[in-house]
Amino acid sequence: MAQRSFCGIDVAQGPPGRDGVAGGVVLVGRQRRGRLGVEASGGYERGVVRALLAAGMSVRQINPFKLCQFAKACGVLAKNDRLDARMIALFVATMPTRSAQRYAAVERLAEIVTARRQLSDDKVAAENASRLFEDAALRRLYRGRLAADIALLDKRLAEIVAGDAMLARRYALLVSMPGVGPVLAVTLLALLPELGQMNRRQVAALVGVAPYDFDSGRLNGMRCIWGGRAPVRRVLYMAALIACRCNPELRAFPRSPRGRWKESQGRPRRCHAQDHHHPQCHAS
Repeated sequence: MAQRSFCGIDVAQGPPGRDGVAGGVVLVGRQRRGRLGVEASGGYERGVVRALLAAGMSVRQINPFKLCQFAKACGVLAKNDRLDARMIALFVATMPTRSAQRYAAVERLAEIVTARRQLSDDKVAAENASRLFEDAALRRLYRGRLAADIALLDKRLAEIVAGDAMLARRYALLVSMPGVGPVLAVTLLALLPELGQMNRRQVAALVGVAPYDFDSGRLNGMRCIWGGRAPVRRVLYMAALIACRCNPELRAFPRSPRGRWKESQGRPRRCHAQDHHHPQCHAS
């Protein structure tokens, strides 16, 4: 029986170029590794992951926080490139992981969605700063700043979705639900591609809206959300505010015994957790 082997790849800042990536792929391929783990490094790992997937290898992208906690649990407190690669390989061999998948249209969509969110934050900051200006022309300049760039990105997002049959079908399904607009739809398509492949509890945990237990013996602690994908959760929060007003099913949910809340801000969180229970959210 052949023994399975695992490999950890620590990606450094400053991409090595195509020759360096190709050489690494050849080296790993010669060793015939079973599974390869790559730590997510803010986008620097994308070239390596693409090259490995193109070579037909099984690649796992590792969450940096989970890897750090795993290393501490193993008693490894030091940190260097060799130790990082070793811990990545041990993580892949020990912990359950999912194979990385690449879809070029979704990657382009995610890149533009991230840029749009950053421009939107800058636009809000510029508008807030303009309130202190006494010059009217300067106020108009700041308040209109970045709006054209955001509109251009919205147009580009619509073109990418319309040019891909799968994305267009899923987009139409998402916007058919009351409260889901173009911004939320493209955010889910880009930053939550697993939607439709997991059950509702897994998706809620992935987004970070699933309340986790805090119980021990007779202690019945307060359930709290933790972790998840903050960019998706931010957009879902605003959509939940609208959905609670225009969607009869979601509007009635917080008033039910199951959906009662104590804090005034509890309604939006429970509503966008309930959004994932909608049957439309689970169609592929």
